[in-house]
Amino acid sequence: MFKVLQQIMFRVSAVLLLGSLVIPTTASAALDVDLSEAELRNLVERSYQYVAMYNVNNKFAMKQGGWNICNEDTQLKDHTMREIARPNNDTLYISCLIDLRAEPVILEMPDFDSNYVSLMITGYDHYVNVPMSSGLGDFDEAQTMLLFSKRTDDYEGQPVPGVERLFEASGDFISAVLRIMPHSNDAERFDRIKRQMKDVRLVTLSEFNGAQPRTATDPEFPAVGQTDVDVFADNLLEVMQFVFNHTNFGADDPLDLALLDMYEPLGNAPGRTFDPEKVAALDGEQLRKVALAVQRGEFSRAMDPATMKHAGEFMFQPKGDIPLDVLVMQSVTGPIGLPRQEAMYFPVVEADGQTLNAQHDYVIHMDADSMPPAGPFWSMTLYDSENGFFIPNDRKKYSVGENAGMQLNADGGIDVYVSAEAPEGVPAENWLPINRKDENIDIILRVYVPDLEEVKSWSPPSAERL
Repeated sequence: MFKVLQQIMFRVSAVLLLGSLVIPTTASAALDVDLSEAELRNLVERSYQYVAMYNVNNKFAMKQGGWNICNEDTQLKDHTMREIARPNNDTLYISCLIDLRAEPVILEMPDFDSNYVSLMITGYDHYVNVPMSSGLGDFDEAQTMLLFSKRTDDYEGQPVPGVERLFEASGDFISAVLRIMPHSNDAERFDRIKRQMKDVRLVTLSEFNGAQPRTATDPEFPAVGQTDVDVFADNLLEVMQFVFNHTNFGADDPLDLALLDMYEPLGNAPGRTFDPEKVAALDGEQLRKVALAVQRGEFSRAMDPATMKHAGEFMFQPKGDIPLDVLVMQSVTGPIGLPRQEAMYFPVVEADGQTLNAQHDYVIHMDADSMPPAGPFWSMTLYDSENGFFIPNDRKKYSVGENAGMQLNADGGIDVYVSAEAPEGVPAENWLPINRKDENIDIILRVYVPDLEEVKSWSPPSAERL
């Protein structure tokens, strides 16, 4: 148990709507705690979803010039992408980083000439909502959606003339991401989709009504880390205090209660102002070691087909539908993903479960009867295991699929080659280049809008070492 010089009692008696509850900090000196390795690991695991999403959302906001901005990324990703682990280049993105404190924000969206479009919304809690998707029958006509939080000033969810949809977010700082299949092998359609992406607009409610937007105060964001591990080592308590003050927590949610109970003895609680003199003095380097161990363990678990078969049922779901172990895995391996109704993620390993290594070449075979049970499309993408980044290569070829290119065999199946040199007689579209060195590599098979019944009896392919 935590040893605390001065215990600050805190009890949750109702749903915590942060900002409506202010708890004074009465401690007068830094708290003295003595955490065991097991307690440090528990701290890291229960915090990871918030650390990862704080780091991701805030770095994207910094990169695109601030909040309440939408950035349409009409270029397919390449190996210079470093903001997020396991990105993909089989879809294009419109990323909107939104500050909901001063007033509601309205997202204006056109219809899209694409077989797949989805809108994904998540805050610092990393629970994922997909309120609109082509799989749900959306995006065949223009739509407007108003977004707000419990702390949005002077707004309580009332209808707004001219706005079709309302969405209440779980926090004040959120990402709303449109994911669009680009049909990049059809140049004319690809160009048309990119033009449509530029028609997405983000306006405040005041602007929507023809007035000047309200100005929010500077939130004084804590520093982001180059990696999530850096946040654990450098400023975990400062980041988590910010998260507590801008995120909803529920009195009846066991994960929320466990998190609040764990942080209160450290000096963190909703409504407080962060003061480094009045919180625990944690060992940053020890936290770094624990966070690295958690990270490596989760990357390993994510490449185990049996583990992923179980986790895939719960990943990227709304609050209340994800157990802690899956929250940790999804936050470590690839923040901001889609739930299984929209996409499923399958690791491709050797038949005996062996991790792939760039010292060897591989072939992945699927015949016509074992192709992925996808709706609009599937893709197979290659990463380095350590960081989850694309493997650098001059061809900028990181995946195989309809968007990145592929050639089926005469029987309707496909052979995908992973090798350091171009394999003789193999279509260039079906070759994933690697750099010959002792480096573990991962292959993720993404199946969009899968047939959930067929998935039950389908198995992902394995890689055969050449």
